[in-house]
Amino acid sequence: MDEITWLAVKGGTQAAVSAVHRFGTDAILLADFSAPARGETVCELGTGCGAIALRLCAEGAPAAVHGVDISSDAIALAARGADAFIGTPTPTFAVADWADPASIAPAGSFRRVVCNPPYFPPASGGLSEDAAARRARHEQPDTLRDVCRAAAWLLQFGGRFCLCHRPERLAALLAALTAQGLEPKRLRPVQQTAYTPPWLFLLEARKGGKAGLVWEAPLVLKDADGTPSAEYRRIYGE
Repeated sequence: MDEITWLAVKGGTQAAVSAVHRFGTDAILLADFSAPARGETVCELGTGCGAIALRLCAEGAPAAVHGVDISSDAIALAARGADAFIGTPTPTFAVADWADPASIAPAGSFRRVVCNPPYFPPASGGLSEDAAARRARHEQPDTLRDVCRAAAWLLQFGGRFCLCHRPERLAALLAALTAQGLEPKRLRPVQQTAYTPPWLFLLEARKGGKAGLVWEAPLVLKDADGTPSAEYRRIYGE
């Protein structure tokens, strides 16, 4: 495994990261957007180094948070973060493939599922020779279908699926969600400033929900003078 460093996810809670398995602003924004209600059970698909799962636990609300990833190296990092975590509940992690959701947990095991899926098109950038690493980093033709199918399997009726993606994939994601009985309910674009187009969106869908999508006000990260916005500072605890 590559050299390990530690990065803060919330207050004194830190995740162990490597050059390969790290997290960025999108993960922190998704964790804030998908904060569970008190007592909910949560599964994170493609947890990587476990940053989102650790932050959800640091909020102190969920009954349990379980993260899975296809990479054993990523899960080893996530487990180190869990070992260092002080609080309740402590997240649990396991190696698993979202293409086989029955291997993750029985149907209807969770009230909330969270995922920060791979963004990169299959043929973009340097591709690892390892098939598992390619699948974790690069979107495949079946990625959206499989992750939505996994969420639908794992969620209880009425449960919520929260994820983020790039704006150019919005139409494909909406189609994949509805095909699995996951009704899009909340959509929030993320912009660097009030005058720039979105570079990310945050989306919540509900299993078995009625049609009706609420388009929320943009999450703007910087004020006009280039300083972090009040909401950015709230999310990061600054």
